[in-house]
Formats: sequence, C-alpha cells, structure tokens
Amino acid sequence: MQPTQRPVLARLARANPTSVFLATLALVLVALFAPGPVGGLLLLALAAGLVYLLTVTWSVQASQTRLIRLVMVTLLVAVALVKLF
Repeated sequence: MQPTQRPVLARLARANPTSVFLATLALVLVALFAPGPVGGLLLLALAAGLVYLLTVTWSVQASQTRLIRLVMVTLLVAVALVKLF
C-alpha cells in the first residue's frame, strides 16, 4: 500500500465489483421503500459515501464524468430530502 493511499480505498479496490453493485442496489431499494425518515437517512448516508469517493477521485476524472457524478449526487440528496420532509 502506498503511503498516500487510504485504507478504506484499498479495501474497496479489493472488493468484488458485482458484490459492491448488488449491496448498493439493495441499500437504494431498501431506502426507497422504507418509510419517510428512515429511507431519507439511508439515502443521505449513501450520498455521503458518494461525496467521499467523489472528492478522493476528483483530480483523476474527466470534466464530463465530474459533471455526471455531481448531478447524480445532487439528485440523490434531493430524493433523500423529499423522503425526510
């Protein structure tokens, strides 16, 4: 592991991509079908994780990719806030 590499990212890099996708899909579905505040908090937790990954990988992404990721995080936060309120 490089000195600048974060342990969370190293562990995520070793994870099976299919498992990560299915776990994220399950979390999103549970959050969308969960009642009000519970679902909203789950979506906000997912958005926080995505913002963390977005900030860590910001410098290596193309500008189009950055824009798409920002739009997706914004939509996720908007849906989470709608569920909360």
